[in-house]
Order: sequence, then C-alpha cells, then structure tokens
Amino acid sequence: MSKTKKRPSGHPARVNAARGAATATKPAGPKSAAGAWIAGARLRTLPLAIAPVALGTGAAMIDTADISKLLVALCLVVAVFLQIGVNYANDYSDGVRGTDDFRVGPPRLTGSGLVPAKRVLAAAIVFFALAAIAGLVITVITGQYWLLAVGAAAIAAGWFYTGGKHPYGYYGLGEVFVFVFFGLVATAGTTFILAGEVNDESWLASIAAGAIACAVLMANNIRDIEQDKLVKKRTFAVLIGRTASRIVYVVWIAIAYAILWFFTLLFPLAPLVFFTLLLTGPAIVIMLTAKKPREFVTVLQLTSLFGLLYGIGLGLAFGY
Repeated sequence: MSKTKKRPSGHPARVNAARGAATATKPAGPKSAAGAWIAGARLRTLPLAIAPVALGTGAAMIDTADISKLLVALCLVVAVFLQIGVNYANDYSDGVRGTDDFRVGPPRLTGSGLVPAKRVLAAAIVFFALAAIAGLVITVITGQYWLLAVGAAAIAAGWFYTGGKHPYGYYGLGEVFVFVFFGLVATAGTTFILAGEVNDESWLASIAAGAIACAVLMANNIRDIEQDKLVKKRTFAVLIGRTASRIVYVVWIAIAYAILWFFTLLFPLAPLVFFTLLLTGPAIVIMLTAKKPREFVTVLQLTSLFGLLYGIGLGLAFGY
C-alpha cells in the first residue's frame, strides 16, 4: 500500500468546511505516547471480543461439565488480540488514505500524526501474530487443524476491512465482517473448541453477538456519515442514510433481545440480562434524537457495555 495519503476529491469549499467542522468537534487527543497507543487500541470495542467468548463458553457448559480453562483463556486471547490488531490496522489504512483527515471522533494515531504510520502497521502485525500464535496452540491442543484456515480467514478479513486497494469496509460490507467473525465464528468457534460440537444455544447466541457488534459499528458509522461521503467511504450507514441507519441500529438491538427472550423460557437466570435495558433504553433514545458527534460516541459506549454484560450474563445463565 502506498504510504502517500490519497486526498479526497470534491468541491474545495465543501472539503474545507468539512475539515473545519471535524477540527471543531474533534475531542482532545491523548497527552502522552502511552495514552496515544491505548487510545489507538480502542478499548471501548474490546467488549465485542469478550462477549462472544463468554457466550460460547456458557453454551459449551450446557453439554460439557469439564471445560478447559486453558482453552477458554486462549480463545479470549485470540478474540481480544484480533480485535486490537483490526483496530490498529484500520488506524493505519484509514490514516495513509487520508480518510481520517475529516474524522469527528477521537483522534487516530496515523491520521493525527501522533505516531509514524510504520509503527502503527507494526503494532497491527504484532497483535495479528499474537492472535495467530494463540490460535496455533488451540489447534495443537484440540487436533483440529482446519481451524488454521478459519484463523487465517479472520486475520485476512480484519486487514482487508479497510486495507488493500479495494477494502470491503468502503463498500458497505463492514457489518458482514463483524457479524460473521465477531458473532458466528467467535461464539460458535469457542463452543466447538471447548465441547467438540456446536449446539443450538451457541448458534442462537452467535446471532445475538453479531447483532450487537453490528449495532456498535452502526453507531460509529452514523457519526461519520458526512465525512465518509467526502472521502468516498461508502459504509452501510452512508448507503442507506441517517434516518434508516438509526432504525437499523434499533433493529439490531431488538434482535439481541428477541433471542434473549427465547432463552428466558429455558434458563432461569436469563431474565436477569434484561436489566441491560437500563443501558440500551437511553442508547436508543439518544440514537433516535442525536445531532452531535459526541452523542453517537455515547451511544457507542453504552452499546459496547451492553454487549459485554449481555455476553457475560447470558453465558453465566447457560452455565448455571
């Protein structure tokens, strides 16, 4: 990939106005190198990695009493390090393209110039490699060597989300990636690794995890609709517009709760997860009425926390 930023084309007045608006609304960046790297890891997205592992583990415990704690830990390492690797890879790819010049969210490492692009790329490679090593250990322990292909596909999908000449995240397919890999693969994959098979509970839970991940991504992308249009980043939110995107966000949340309702009929502790409505209720209200970028950041934070509590809570309900 070229290290020279490809500046977006467009009417100069629009571009300058957008750049000025982005600068005016951009939150203050970190004040130290350590703070910059932590911000670059986007910790608020890590619940999307933890939740499916918790759900997959709980689902495995339905059929298997003896769960390997080592394998659970390794599954968590793979999911979390893959998520961080994707975050740094996105930071690098969007930064060198110039996409983040118009960003209204928290400053990125590459786009803001806080860290040289090569270092951000190196960080992405390191975390992808650590996830791959943990996955290799899982493969050796379980003897399921076809899992290597799944891991390779996950890493490739993480890189080409915004990397390469034709990143699919720029063509409205970002939700497909997060639904498949942070929903179906992460949840059902964890169950298979721990129990040797995937039960119906795991498949349903994986759909819920994927829906929540899509809701988080939607909250992020709605915030950046106008800026993404300028750089021709056609996210799903850009393609369907702001109003429809708000509705789709609510639909994703509704899918997660519909699946939870079904599980309340089978697992006594599952109804307790409905306490997460204390988070999603305000998130939905803000989503439907938000006008400022900061409000969408709040929705993203609330939705991420919802995903974490949903995953851990329902996972515990499965294993009770």
